[in-house]
Amino acid sequence: MTDSSAVAASPTLVSSGNWPWRIAIVTLLAAFADWLFFRQYVGVSLALFIGALGVAVLVANGAGASGRERILYAGILVGATLPGFEDINVMSVLIAAFGIGCFALGMTGAFKGGLVERFMTVGWFLASGPLQLVRDLPLLRQWASERGAPASLGALKGWVLPLGFGAVFVALFAAANPVIAHWLTQWSAGDTLKQLDLQRLMFWCFIVIAVWGLVGVSGRFALPKFEEAAAQPPLDIGLSPIFTDTAIMRSLVLFNLLFAVQTVMDVHYLWRGAALPDGMTHATYAHRGAYPLIVTALLAAGFVLAAMRAGSDAERSPLMRALVFLWVGQNVLLVVSAILRLNLYVETYLLTYWRVAAFIWMVIVAAGLILIVTRIVLYRSNAWLIAANLVVLALTLYICSFVNFASLVARYNIAQSLAPANAGRPVDLNYIVELGPQAIPALDRYIAANPGWNPRPFRAHRDNHAVAHAERARSWRAWTFRGWRLTRYLEASKSAPALTPL
Repeated sequence: MTDSSAVAASPTLVSSGNWPWRIAIVTLLAAFADWLFFRQYVGVSLALFIGALGVAVLVANGAGASGRERILYAGILVGATLPGFEDINVMSVLIAAFGIGCFALGMTGAFKGGLVERFMTVGWFLASGPLQLVRDLPLLRQWASERGAPASLGALKGWVLPLGFGAVFVALFAAANPVIAHWLTQWSAGDTLKQLDLQRLMFWCFIVIAVWGLVGVSGRFALPKFEEAAAQPPLDIGLSPIFTDTAIMRSLVLFNLLFAVQTVMDVHYLWRGAALPDGMTHATYAHRGAYPLIVTALLAAGFVLAAMRAGSDAERSPLMRALVFLWVGQNVLLVVSAILRLNLYVETYLLTYWRVAAFIWMVIVAAGLILIVTRIVLYRSNAWLIAANLVVLALTLYICSFVNFASLVARYNIAQSLAPANAGRPVDLNYIVELGPQAIPALDRYIAANPGWNPRPFRAHRDNHAVAHAERARSWRAWTFRGWRLTRYLEASKSAPALTPL
């Protein structure tokens, strides 16, 4: 494995001749961000700024990657911006940030080590990036003094902290104290100072701090040898006497018997639909077990990783391997049963964001259990297992970033309430209204299907959402594919006959 310590921590990230370029590029990026984001709705503007960041990285640092790597990392950057074209939310912003971090490190040749280490490197790069400006300020002052900058510039650094924090405190006091706010509005310091916008100044400072590290990429930090550390089981220090071969064998036998009881009961009551004891419904049975079973599966996965250590006698024993495979198989069945339980519960109490998240989490847990078996069968290291799980998690989050969960939840709940088999079934319209503008089509369907019902309160909320969406859609910066689809729907619904008289 390539030693990540080769990426030595050094304060001189770039040559001193690169400082003017860095300052100019950061200034242009801050101005571009001001034009795109300041007091504006965010949409396609995020993808434009990420593209500008990518260009800035190449201009400021050059490309140290091979031709194939350049194509790979360019593709990663493009792929990371696609969720932002679909919709702007926390997930799409995080994916875009991860994409530009991966692009910056990859294109400049700063990546070292395997997949897990590269994931860790991107995370640390993004987390430590805002601190880079602070670390570079002494070098910047030194560079300026070497080129004949006035000595007074060095004295200014003593005022950066008090003036900066003082301005922040004044702004906070003005927000909390109307008297101070009145004083500030009455204060006259000339036309130039009257035009000073504290919020815009703080926005510029934020952008400069955020992008400074990106335009000076290099191996500025070293990570531990993560692959080697992951390959060594942490339980070898102090707890390994507990995990003797005899203890592991007894545990596997006992655990298989216990899990077999639970598996048989799930097959009997959930899969075959057998009658439950008096006073208990299938929804109750499903709800009580959905989440505890996932915790059980996670604990089982941890036990397997601790017991079947890479290169241990337990890992090489055919009997123990067979017991582990049997037990992991039962855990996979438990996760499937948990999914079935949650499905039964949703059929009774309908869908919410958290229940959708639970479905996704259960699928990830099942995939993790299957990967554990794969690791044992192929005699892979724990580092390989962690890398495989990171890939599964990344792909899951990426796919989820394209899913319109608000519309999904609203459409499912409305469809269930309008199904002939569920005639008269209540639906929580208050929750659907809270889902936002993307729930409008489902709410319209419900209103149209109930002509004898007075929808005035919910129609008012629906119209408020439509107005808010139309206001946002007026700005080209806020364009997203999801928002565009809703705009087309709203325009079509205006030309259609009224759904129901108010």
